[in-house]
Amino acid sequence: MPTAADVLVAELDVEAPVTRRVLERLPPDRFDWRPHAKSLSAGQLAQHVATIPGNMARLAQLEGVDMATRRQEYPSAESAAALLASLDASVGAAREMLAGLDDVRAGQPWRLTFGAREVFTLPRLAVMRRMCLNHWYHHRGELLVYLRLLDVPVPVVYGRSADENPFAPPPA
Repeated sequence: MPTAADVLVAELDVEAPVTRRVLERLPPDRFDWRPHAKSLSAGQLAQHVATIPGNMARLAQLEGVDMATRRQEYPSAESAAALLASLDASVGAAREMLAGLDDVRAGQPWRLTFGAREVFTLPRLAVMRRMCLNHWYHHRGELLVYLRLLDVPVPVVYGRSADENPFAPPPA
């Protein structure tokens, strides 16, 4: 019977190619574009999306994180090839962390704080669900909006997009 961590590895394996399709669509000449002055640039957001799984895998191995001591820096993707290499390394790190997570360690508490204030405490496995996978999907969706605003055809993520329909009959 698969463990809960095995289920997350399987989900990661399904979602990684979907994320790759989204990242592959972002034109490198638009990495500096941003939809609003307060927004990350497309290259920063893409790099963030590419590295979320690995970054969260590293953080989830700790006992917790104090966000008051962490600098929020978002480097931009350097190139399309480097972006995809970051994704591959990141997914590999998350996969390795989850594959090595036994039930005891998976259930141990992990704390997110801001200075003395506790933001939340969750079992380590729930951190990987919420802070890795759910966070990943959120920012991948944000990147899809960037693609639409850049007039780049939006790839299929689930079902169809306005630009692609995997259910349509092949052209005659």
